[in-house]
Amino acid sequence: MDPIRNPFAPGAGSPPPELAGRDEIREEVRICLERLRLAKQAKSVLLIGLRGVGKTVLLDQMRHDAEAAGFHTVRIEAPEKKSLPALLAPQLRLALLRLSRVEAAQDYAIRGLRALAGFVGKLKVTFGDIEVGIDYDAEPGLADNGDLEGDLSALLEQVGRAAQAAGTVAVLFIDELQYVEEDQLAALISALHRCAQQKLPVTVVGAGLPQLRGRMGEAKSYAERLFNFSEIGALSESDAALAITLPAKEEDVAVDPAAIALITAETQGYPYFLQEWGKSAWDVAVESPITVDDVRTASKEAVAALDESFFRVRFDRLTPAEKKYLRAMAELGPGPHRSGDIAQQLGRAVASFGPVRSTLIAKGMIWSPTHGDTAFTVPLFDEFMKRIMPGDAWRTG
Repeated sequence: MDPIRNPFAPGAGSPPPELAGRDEIREEVRICLERLRLAKQAKSVLLIGLRGVGKTVLLDQMRHDAEAAGFHTVRIEAPEKKSLPALLAPQLRLALLRLSRVEAAQDYAIRGLRALAGFVGKLKVTFGDIEVGIDYDAEPGLADNGDLEGDLSALLEQVGRAAQAAGTVAVLFIDELQYVEEDQLAALISALHRCAQQKLPVTVVGAGLPQLRGRMGEAKSYAERLFNFSEIGALSESDAALAITLPAKEEDVAVDPAAIALITAETQGYPYFLQEWGKSAWDVAVESPITVDDVRTASKEAVAALDESFFRVRFDRLTPAEKKYLRAMAELGPGPHRSGDIAQQLGRAVASFGPVRSTLIAKGMIWSPTHGDTAFTVPLFDEFMKRIMPGDAWRTG
């Protein structure tokens, strides 16, 4: 079949042709924003899930939904080793400039820009990575104490007052939140709490790996009262089938039920993998319908593509000790696994692996579902580790 017309789109953050199984969470966010527009209480929303479940795609779709409904949004991705103030400042500036064009909100937005000038001026000493244009002089005493928690609260309050005057909501869409340092998470939570207390229309729709829930609670004990944590996982069999059949149908191509069942089984319903299998099956198939034999052939290509991209990019960031630890986990299966069982595979005491385990958590490779348990954050990574480090040489290497 024509590869140019292949509808499937595997790639980091690439929107799939059919966003199946996510209507409920999109509706939850829509209700949240509409309530805030009416000055009613609503919790911020955090999407929690493993790699490859489509959190980034979903976050972007919800941002498009919000903008279509007239809300003011900013989009931030929190990479490792970059401060939250450095990420927020340029985006909040753009949001305030947009709000300043609304006549009813102009004075509030300009005061917000003055608050931003004070915020940046004082915190640049602490966070040297802040780079942002300054449009107005700082107002003395406004968001300029040099304390992140207090200053961010004052800044978001001004953003909220401008949004309120404009009859809208300021929505911060933040991806990879698990990489934000704990003190900076605490400042963000505190600022949102202050806005909620004053019924100001400011909220966060964020996404992160499963450890984010625990990190939010550690940052501020009352975080659970400010956020709805929505688990984003693999798709159900019916939704996984829709993710494959509907895009193919748009191109007048059918997929045999047995082929759909095999794709769902091979991918375990994870959205990213569904796209990879769908693309490979399309490229392999000679004509419609796509058959189970096509999928069997395509599976080899899909696995090879994942090994060279989705899996390999994460593997290459690991030290030899980290690779060995993950290979020991893989030997035990998908997980989660007890830390003692992993250590036993390596013939050493549990305590000796504390630093390795901590760095793997910091890199977003593993997480702890419960105390003493360890699980991969990347689906099917155990199978990849067995492919790339086969046999038993890893035990002594």
